[in-house]
Amino acid sequence: MYPENSGTFAADDLDIIEEAQTVEFVVSESMRLDALVAAECSVTRSAAAKLIEEGAVTVSGKVSAKSLKPKLGEHVCVTLPPLRDCEAIAQDIPIEVLYEDADLLVVNKPRGMVVHPAPGNPDGTLVNALLYHCKGSLSGINGVVRPGIVHRIDKDTSGLLMVAKNDESHISLAAQIKEHSFTRVYNAIVSGNIKEDFGTVDLPIGRHPKDRKKMAVTEKNSRNAVTHFAVLERFDDYTFLELRLETGRTHQIRVHMSHKGHAVLGDPLYAPQGGKNRFGLAGQCLHAKTVGFVHPRSGEYIEITSDLPSYFAQILEKLRNNQK
Repeated sequence: MYPENSGTFAADDLDIIEEAQTVEFVVSESMRLDALVAAECSVTRSAAAKLIEEGAVTVSGKVSAKSLKPKLGEHVCVTLPPLRDCEAIAQDIPIEVLYEDADLLVVNKPRGMVVHPAPGNPDGTLVNALLYHCKGSLSGINGVVRPGIVHRIDKDTSGLLMVAKNDESHISLAAQIKEHSFTRVYNAIVSGNIKEDFGTVDLPIGRHPKDRKKMAVTEKNSRNAVTHFAVLERFDDYTFLELRLETGRTHQIRVHMSHKGHAVLGDPLYAPQGGKNRFGLAGQCLHAKTVGFVHPRSGEYIEITSDLPSYFAQILEKLRNNQK
């Protein structure tokens, strides 16, 4: 299905490093400061207002009121509180565990669940559920906000995540990610009909130059990104794909497929018209189907595969029925 020597593909170390705590941007829209900060930093309006009130936001070097409407072209700097100052709490939230032993577990994350606490999402996350399920027995390498988290997927992407229960397992799994010996396979429905049976998108990804909520194919401040794809089914105006990651950049599949002219169905950031579609789907139709890794203790290669979630399967069925 794929070109020869495609090997196994994995996430990259981008998924295991801490995010920057300072956000800087140039004002490109005329709106209140609290609304601008909320949009640029992906936090709630109330959280943005609190940051402004605490003096964590400057406009052209000066602390300002939340009601201020900065001028176009002015420079805004936001200092976000360190994640280590927060602490996730255990919450009895049901999760689907497909594999578990003394060292790690593989969880099938539902669409709509955030992986770890962050500004705007202080609880109700996968980490909160894991703390309850594992009774606190999780790797501490990523601190109290991201215990056990080795890699991540977006809120509206469903599918498999590996979680480390101890530091030794975390180190081993993180090394596999960095060495590209970790398998991650996704399924997606994308717009349009892809002519090639398989192919590779090898284009660097960095922060979008104008919209900090988005990533983009760019040469500026970017990192290499490689996505391999294979067509599973073609429909009149959509294509069902299998995708393998050789690197693991933020929004990688979504950015690469959009750049190719085949945005993921329902993608609110990268699809035209905010992802509006005839299925009424809000959020990208993207599922992390398979993870494969060498077990840190036994040395055995383990591969776990999950079923497509019901919403995904129902859309496929509708597309197939339309082909008849």
